[in-house]
Amino acid sequence: MKGVVIALGSLNGQEVAARMIDGQLEDLLVAMPDGTLAPGAICRARVGRQIKGMGGVFLDLPGGQSGFLRQAKGLRPGQTLLVQVSGVPEPGKAVPVTPRLTIKGRYGIVTPDAPGVNVSRQVTEEGEPARLAALGQAAMAGADASMGLILRSGAEGVAEGVLTEDIAALRDLAQRLLADTSGPPELLLDAPGPHDTAWRDWTTPDPDEVATGPTALRDHGVIDAMDALIAPVVRLPGGASMAVEPTRALVAVDVNTAEGSPAAGLKASIAAARELPRQLRLRGLGGQVLVDFAPFPRKERTTLEQVLRAAFRRDGPATTLAGWTPLGNFELQRRREAMPLAAALRHRGG
Repeated sequence: MKGVVIALGSLNGQEVAARMIDGQLEDLLVAMPDGTLAPGAICRARVGRQIKGMGGVFLDLPGGQSGFLRQAKGLRPGQTLLVQVSGVPEPGKAVPVTPRLTIKGRYGIVTPDAPGVNVSRQVTEEGEPARLAALGQAAMAGADASMGLILRSGAEGVAEGVLTEDIAALRDLAQRLLADTSGPPELLLDAPGPHDTAWRDWTTPDPDEVATGPTALRDHGVIDAMDALIAPVVRLPGGASMAVEPTRALVAVDVNTAEGSPAAGLKASIAAARELPRQLRLRGLGGQVLVDFAPFPRKERTTLEQVLRAAFRRDGPATTLAGWTPLGNFELQRRREAMPLAAALRHRGG
């Protein structure tokens, strides 16, 4: 089906949101298990033990969970502070958190300790950046000088009254959170679920249809696409393939081509590089990723690196391209922003 369809439903009692573009799954959100601190959640935490040489400190989080903050300077055991969950931990490890809070809405993001009003670079309509900047300045007038605002791309063309209301709500919420620093570890603001996140973040491009109901996911091919994501092998153009297999230590990616020529190897590797960010994002995979590309001439490495950089630049989660290993594989590090899809469905009996 041509166009953009957002499908909202549930699978095994688990909330799911999907965005299909021209019949292909481009974005997928699956609810994390109950009791899990999802990325975006804001908590009051207590400083625990500091371990020399780790460059950070462990925190006591709500529900008896443990967090890890990559910052120890100026903190003392027993101190309380506000933190935001910044990623999904590896099994058995502490929840990664950050002290830099962002309170995100549909049209704006309030940024405590990051002053100033900024407009997304994706806002390009003539005169719109200036309009939004002026509106943001007016909406933040009287707020604490350390509090900033980012106008999101979805704010482009939105009426002043709607934007002002959204920013005011975010500003009030931020002020309440910043004043709530005393007491035991507590969840102060939970991360939104998949349906609310889809409404908040999937504003561009405008959807042609928002499908809801018990059959929305199946009717629009989401279930079939999810089944394909559980399988390790991804089909690439020209008969090539890419296997994406997570292990406890890393995500292993193996690219194969149907032909044995160097030209075919480069073509398959380029196709894999373009598809890899999407596959990692939809599968909920992050951490260390090791890619064994199909054989191709060594002199073409620069070409492939350019394709990789462009592909990951367009994608969401922060990714560090570490480079080539002595054995000729490519290493990268990707922030964990979601629970692996297979684990999330397995947890709910899927």
